[in-house]
Amino acid sequence: MKLYFAPATCSLSPHIVLQELGLPYDLVRVDNRTKRTSEGGDFLSTNPKGYVAALVLDTGDVLTEGPAIVQYLADLKLYSGLAPANGTLERVRLQEWLNYITSEIHSGSSPLFNQDLPKTVRDLFTTKLSRRFDLIETGLATQDYLMGNHFTVADAYLFTVLGWMKGFGIDLGRWPRVAAYMRRVEVRPSVAAALEREAAVPPVA
Repeated sequence: MKLYFAPATCSLSPHIVLQELGLPYDLVRVDNRTKRTSEGGDFLSTNPKGYVAALVLDTGDVLTEGPAIVQYLADLKLYSGLAPANGTLERVRLQEWLNYITSEIHSGSSPLFNQDLPKTVRDLFTTKLSRRFDLIETGLATQDYLMGNHFTVADAYLFTVLGWMKGFGIDLGRWPRVAAYMRRVEVRPSVAAALEREAAVPPVA
């Protein structure tokens, strides 16, 4: 398999999952501005959507969209516990979380990458995100992770997106359980290994 990534983007989520599963893969860096890759190719020829992550399977098939990719990967090793079995209510609960993260937190925070966003608009997005973090804070009152006391692909995704908040000037310390959750995920060997591998791939020339 081959994972196309860009640093500090949502592609970190499937990268963490690949490390959790111990699956072999190649890593290709993408320049989000030029769409050139570290292999010298045009990323748009792999993923016409133009954004990471993209996962090229050994069959040549290309998967896009992080929530779909992480579920596919987890199903390759069902015993890993990274996702409940398909057809179960718990799998639907996982999909609830993945959809919530992508629609309410990922999409809800993406405009904040725009440095030219007026302060009044930025404040509106920040206030809305704060309410989303309140819900997560409440959910973590009796458990370590989103789905209970074991790590799943939803946690890989949430950790990735919440990692952007410092750059937006949002202090997760306002939500002590969320901050503790971030520390808990950060020390997982899979996270360190994914970040180390990404750092080892030079920027696209």
